Amino acid sequence: MFILYPQTARFAFGQLLATPGVLTEVSTEDISSALARHAMGDWGDLGQEDIDANNLALKEGTRLFSSYRSSTRVKFWIITEWDRSATTVLLPSEY
Repeated sequence: MFILYPQTARFAFGQLLATPGVLTEVSTEDISSALARHAMGDWGDLGQEDIDANNLALKEGTRLFSSYRSSTRVKFWIITEWDRSATTVLLPSEY
């Protein structure tokens, strides 16, 4: 189960999806924590150029992308579509 805090979200997630790989390799707790960070505009392990692009995307309504590492150091991504219809949690190899 993923726990989200909608009162702190800066945008709508739409349908929440997770790929088989991320569900196998990343704990529910790590996914929930990353989703909360993503919702608040903490984009995780990105360079400044990508952070700036996400901050602009919040204003312009384009795709949002975050990158995190699990407690076991597995890298995973969260992508929210431009129209905010869906947010997907996935491993980079599943992109």
